[in-house]
Amino acid sequence: MNVLIILNDPPYGTERSYNGLRLAGSLSRQDDVEVRVFMFGDAVGCAIANQKVPNGYYHLGRMVTFVIQHGGKIGCCTSCMDARGIIDALLVDGAERSNLEEAAKWTLWADKVISF
Repeated sequence: MNVLIILNDPPYGTERSYNGLRLAGSLSRQDDVEVRVFMFGDAVGCAIANQKVPNGYYHLGRMVTFVIQHGGKIGCCTSCMDARGIIDALLVDGAERSNLEEAAKWTLWADKVISF
């Protein structure tokens, strides 16, 4: 099964992106499931490397890396990154700058699309 998860919310301040990445991480560990996560808007901040969060607080950069390590793909909207001054070098290893055309292709590839 192919699953696309679309994130729209910022990494911190709400728990929508956190819950989307929790689901992506859990799905990525399942047999016969391929997971892709596309980040729009403020969600592109989830894929920034070297985040500093208080002890005991969830760490979305690590959660993104976990999905990648389990075979998932992470796409970050180019125009959303540019609008926020996020360059490729700031992303966790394996997260990629992407675009609306790829988001459309991933949507057609997916058996299920889940939006947070």
